[in-house]
Amino acid sequence: MRRITGKSVYGGIAIGRIYVYKKEKKQVPYWKTTETDREIRRFSEAREKALKQLQELYEKAEEAAGKSSAAIFEAHQMMLKDEYYINAVEEKIKKEQINAEYAVSRTEEELDAVFSSMEDSYISERAADIKDVSERILSILSGTSKEKRKEKEPFILVADDLTPSETVQIDKEKVLSFVTVHGSVNSHTAILAKTMNIPALIGVPVTADKQLDGKMAIVNGEEGWICIDPDAITLERYKKKQEEERKEREALQALRGKESKTLDGKKVLLCANIGDLKGLESAMENGADGIGLFRSEMLYLGKETYPTEEEQFKVYKTLAETMAGKEVIIRTLDIGADKHVAYFQMEQEENPAMGCRAIRICLRRPEIFKTQLRALFRASVYGKISILYPMITSVEEIEKIQQIIEEIKQELKEKNLAFGEPKQGIMIETPAAALISDLLAEQVGFFSIGTNDLTQYTLAVDRQNPRMEEWYHPYHEAVLRLIAITVQNGHKAGIRVGICGELGSDPNMTEAFLRMGVDELSVNPGSILPMKRRICEMDLSVSAIEKDEKTDLKNQMIT
Repeated sequence: MRRITGKSVYGGIAIGRIYVYKKEKKQVPYWKTTETDREIRRFSEAREKALKQLQELYEKAEEAAGKSSAAIFEAHQMMLKDEYYINAVEEKIKKEQINAEYAVSRTEEELDAVFSSMEDSYISERAADIKDVSERILSILSGTSKEKRKEKEPFILVADDLTPSETVQIDKEKVLSFVTVHGSVNSHTAILAKTMNIPALIGVPVTADKQLDGKMAIVNGEEGWICIDPDAITLERYKKKQEEERKEREALQALRGKESKTLDGKKVLLCANIGDLKGLESAMENGADGIGLFRSEMLYLGKETYPTEEEQFKVYKTLAETMAGKEVIIRTLDIGADKHVAYFQMEQEENPAMGCRAIRICLRRPEIFKTQLRALFRASVYGKISILYPMITSVEEIEKIQQIIEEIKQELKEKNLAFGEPKQGIMIETPAAALISDLLAEQVGFFSIGTNDLTQYTLAVDRQNPRMEEWYHPYHEAVLRLIAITVQNGHKAGIRVGICGELGSDPNMTEAFLRMGVDELSVNPGSILPMKRRICEMDLSVSAIEKDEKTDLKNQMIT
């Protein structure tokens, strides 16, 4: 039995066997053969299959985002038809008498070296395209790369780190806990763990290799440790603690359906942050007043191409219908920074957090944006959908969005497709937006404050960098002042102001936010009922000074 300490991201206890997630490293097989005709035939068949896959991807991308965004798949098809590429692979098979996989791999390495060395940036970037098409053929030849390991029972996931794209592909119904060697408390994995209401640790100095696979473990999210190969006594003790947690959750269920109102009558909406339909189930189970943030980028992650209008429409329609009249706030595509999507073919940036992300991508690639907006406007017929735009920093951006909205409404009319008029809101997540929130409030129907990015941009601290955590202070006076300014300006304009960032679920800040006048707190589903209990026990008529004096007196009497 060994106990290893890390940093807690979310509390609770998990007990189960470890599943070590390793990033896939393809090993290309090599063998000599005299049956070169057979290997050339295998390569030819794999190439034809790859061409069909790319054509399907092209058609899907064109429907979802227009011809310009689909062009990459057309370019990949041209590469697979290129005589030089085909001849290079076939010559290696014949002359060296090697298998098709190894010939493809060797050709890719040689072309990569040639393209990468060229000074012309456009040509040098084609090296990545050669790698993509070659890996597609290798996947077809091997017939195994697309298969995912499937666990029969729930597991504790241990990994070096997880990207947003990787977390999307994991079978979340079976994940008991996340444990990573690297990562930060503000990483996507951390946010996902909170949304799923499961214990999670980061910074755990464990070797994530196959030796851990299948071992029994206990994760204590409150105290921040994982115990590997626990003895029978320890295992039994924490099973009892798990049972106590379960009973506590059951007791909280009595608050479902009860208004979130302080003792002195201050009401606040308690909504849920979710990223998929599984999260919707959890929001309903915990009695959410609505969906305060649906992260629509999850529909784009872990895919080979853009989700179509119909695919998105079905998801948004399900959200609207399931919430049955309660508001569903859907944030438009928010990729960039830590959320990388390969098929977007984004240029590499030295500082992606400050680069082309969120609304900036949408305004630069209006076809992608229009596809999502059409799906949202159509789905709004089936319930109370509101649209939230991320990373807004100016009135001009809102004006551009409104222009695009008028265009998509005209397109929907021409197609005789029914659509509603969803409320339009923006995220306040930069100091610029907070400081001109009086101007922005005149243009939109509501504000939602993203405290994660607001803290990052206010303090000039990369929230994804674990080495910067000592400088990342969400309670910083500057951050709190910007939140207060936003609330005041929103209310002056008569619009609702909510908080959907991680700080909204921090129990240490609940009273402060309610005193500021925040109308809505959107949190991970598992935090809704504990937060509701806290609010219902709160009395804002007692001033903070009086409260402190009473606490001090009580402490003196105890001592």
